[in-house]
Amino acid sequence: MDPKEIESLIEQHLPDADARVHTDGQGHYEAVVVSPAFEGKRSIARHQLVYGALGERVGREIHALAIRTFTPEEWRSAGN
Repeated sequence: MDPKEIESLIEQHLPDADARVHTDGQGHYEAVVVSPAFEGKRSIARHQLVYGALGERVGREIHALAIRTFTPEEWRSAGN
């Protein structure tokens, strides 16, 4: 699955999100997602939002997905 397609799915599901996805070409992906929807949510809830955007693709087209999530403020504080 193309990383740009994964980015698009995440951004459609999470309005105002910015997703960046990279792959090793073997079905393993890493996603960095910045979204105001993560405000006040713990890591597991944030990951569930991202997985919800991808549905059944996780475990099929997307063999493995590492996720890093940030609110816009956290992203800025991290120097990005």
